[in-house]
Amino acid sequence: MSRWQPDAKGRLAKAALELYCERGYEQTTVAEIAGRAGLTERTFFRHYADKREVLFDGTAALQELFTSAVAAAPEEAAPIEAVAAGLEAVCASFAGRTEFARRRHFVIAATAELRERELIKLATLASALAATLRRRGVPEPAAGLTAEAGVAVFRIGFERWVAPGEDRELAQVVRECLAGLRTAVGAA
Repeated sequence: MSRWQPDAKGRLAKAALELYCERGYEQTTVAEIAGRAGLTERTFFRHYADKREVLFDGTAALQELFTSAVAAAPEEAAPIEAVAAGLEAVCASFAGRTEFARRRHFVIAATAELRERELIKLATLASALAATLRRRGVPEPAAGLTAEAGVAVFRIGFERWVAPGEDRELAQVVRECLAGLRTAVGAA
């Protein structure tokens, strides 16, 4: 191992995703991830609690970005329009990350434990969005319903975006899903 190279966390994340795609999540060890990154297991655990968290490292930042954009939407914006502003901000954060997102999604979809963790992440995001909408003065059940709908739009749009052959930007796919929701509920 070399004495020091920058971006240990990024190298660990890259190595983990490569190994998960090559061997599968369950067959990959922390020692193998650290070795591929040219680091020690101890360094791995300085950055991540476990090998699962490598795939979910950006969860807090995603939630903060989404809720901040919803909170910053114009005061007169309808709840779904505030959530749409949050979706736009989140989609912008994925620019240039299509291949990473596809690979990550592939790994998560192949492993029950990771699918469960992804669902927990999305439920937590919906709760945070509902709380943000309530702070904007949106009463229940509208706040919770709108937050859940916004997360569903994001999840379905994301899954369509990472599908083989999809070449549009995430924002375009998510806007299409949001339009589909509006049509479905008669709010077109």
